[in-house]
Amino acid sequence: MRRRSLLLAVPAGLVTLAGCGDDNKSDQAKSSSSPSPSASASSAPPPKIVDGPLPAITAGTKFGEKPTVAKGSGDPSKDLAVKTVIAGGGQSVAENDFVVAHYLGQVWATAKVFDNSYDRKTPLFIQLAQGSIIDGWRYGLVGKKVGSRVEMAVPPTWGYGKQGNTQAGIKGTDTLVFVIDIKNTFNAKSSAKGKNVPQNDANLPKVGTNTDGKAPSIDVPKTKAPTKLVADYVIEGDGDEVKADSTVLVQYKGVVWDGGKEFDSTYSRGQLTSFSLQQVVKGWGQGLTGQKVGSRVLIVIPPALGYGDNPPSGSGIQKDSTLVFTVDILAKM
Repeated sequence: MRRRSLLLAVPAGLVTLAGCGDDNKSDQAKSSSSPSPSASASSAPPPKIVDGPLPAITAGTKFGEKPTVAKGSGDPSKDLAVKTVIAGGGQSVAENDFVVAHYLGQVWATAKVFDNSYDRKTPLFIQLAQGSIIDGWRYGLVGKKVGSRVEMAVPPTWGYGKQGNTQAGIKGTDTLVFVIDIKNTFNAKSSAKGKNVPQNDANLPKVGTNTDGKAPSIDVPKTKAPTKLVADYVIEGDGDEVKADSTVLVQYKGVVWDGGKEFDSTYSRGQLTSFSLQQVVKGWGQGLTGQKVGSRVLIVIPPALGYGDNPPSGSGIQKDSTLVFTVDILAKM
């Protein structure tokens, strides 16, 4: 199981096994105690952002390359120092976005590297939300564009505070230096990206193909619901295939087959959801396994693979209901 450096705290919807589950439990089980930019309690005011001083990047100077960073010279700024080293041309990052990034972190005074994702060959997936990430990242990355390399020097006030991080050898007086390569960002307006797939079966729901971040329509036919699981592409992406034990970041909307009434939606909440496919109802886990990242998938779940005779209280779902979902697989975490 790969090491993760950050706990993601995203409210789950009705697709979890318990109906209104909490993703934190699964992510805590999978996370490590890595000292990288995991959350630290902070009530500090927003920092003043300055452009230096910052140590030189002496090797690995291209985007995506593991950088080598010199030791800090003299005293660091008591403000948050942030510099765009390489300017990307992609989407701008906003607070509460989910960001995919490679990074290296070291101590200003000693140049001791305490963590980096390059050696793990797996970028970090973070949410720029209070309580999920150190404030230096939360403030320093906002407004930066995908494809950018950002260097920052984070004073203790917006890092680990006076307590530091003893496991990592970070003292409460240490300023931390990060080099961050922003690979992607996702927010509540994110949608599937790919080619539209014909929806020719008149006995199955038709799903909208809009990719403007708004909820796609689901038109349920006035026919008998299928008795077996259906999982069909509406939009086929070109990303990695989702595995049975993957954790995914998604947009989704769910309706009941009989009547087409919506009972759950990330679009309505205005917030993406992440979860492990091992934590959701069987229809979701089986329906998304093997599908490509970037896709929109129609999933029709018969009662035996959904909630059966025990639907979540207050959900509006009746016993033995067939459920219909449209799911945009934004990322595999």
